[in-house]
Amino acid sequence: MAAPGPGEYFSVGSQVSCLTCLGQQLQGEVVAFDYQSKMLTLKCDPSSGKANLSDVVLVNLAYVSEVDIIDDRAETPPPLASLNVGKLANRARSEKEDKLSQAYAISAGVSAEGQQLFQTIHKTIKDCKWQEKNILVMEDVVISPPYQADNCKGKEGSALSHVRKIVEKHFRDVESQKLVPRQPAQLTQKDSSALSS
Repeated sequence: MAAPGPGEYFSVGSQVSCLTCLGQQLQGEVVAFDYQSKMLTLKCDPSSGKANLSDVVLVNLAYVSEVDIIDDRAETPPPLASLNVGKLANRARSEKEDKLSQAYAISAGVSAEGQQLFQTIHKTIKDCKWQEKNILVMEDVVISPPYQADNCKGKEGSALSHVRKIVEKHFRDVESQKLVPRQPAQLTQKDSSALSS
């Protein structure tokens, strides 16, 4: 069975087994099925071996030579979990602001080192923004090019001291990464399957 015929579908919660045209055997629980695109989403046993995880596999039925329904679920699937739309909107707004800030830095001609430092500080202190080519942290500390600890200016106190420590640690980490010889990155299962496609 290469794909369901007219009027046929896969019920959410059913257990199916698929044999791809490359001879790969996939088995799992149907999470979703789109009849128009012939895409089947399966929740399979984890390839990592960790019991509390699952692999989610998208299967294009155009490349499947055989599908067997092991256990067909006829009952209505459980309702989908509700989404916190407000939280999603806040996350989208925050991501948009971050991307706009990065774009501003690039268009202002900020060096790659300055952009990296900004990202490092922003991971710890969210109240961080660009002011032309300067980094403004908590409205109190200004870091000007070339973005070293000595270039941190502001009212003496814990904020200035904290930002200087972050800057110093950032450049120590950058230097230590330069000293470590880079090994070729190991391909993940996802990367190797993308290359073989």
